[in-house]
Amino acid sequence: MVYNLLVYYVYILQLKDKSYYHGSAADLKARIKAHQGGIVESTKNLRPFKLIFYAAFVSKAVAMRFEKYLKTTSGWAFRNKRLI
Repeated sequence: MVYNLLVYYVYILQLKDKSYYHGSAADLKARIKAHQGGIVESTKNLRPFKLIFYAAFVSKAVAMRFEKYLKTTSGWAFRNKRLI
């Protein structure tokens, strides 16, 4: 039996000014290309960047909660201690 699972990604970019951008996407490759192409307003002036972390989730809701957590103060501490 073959399952067609949709995967959602949460990712962290380190931007040119050494700040971090947290995001999520169903198609990580396409989203990174959008960042590279300057299509994403919040990162277009902060290129080049490095993809420093990503994680895959089988639930969009869980991915969105994790992204939201990463944007909190305790999420920043977790990111700095465990992810980067």
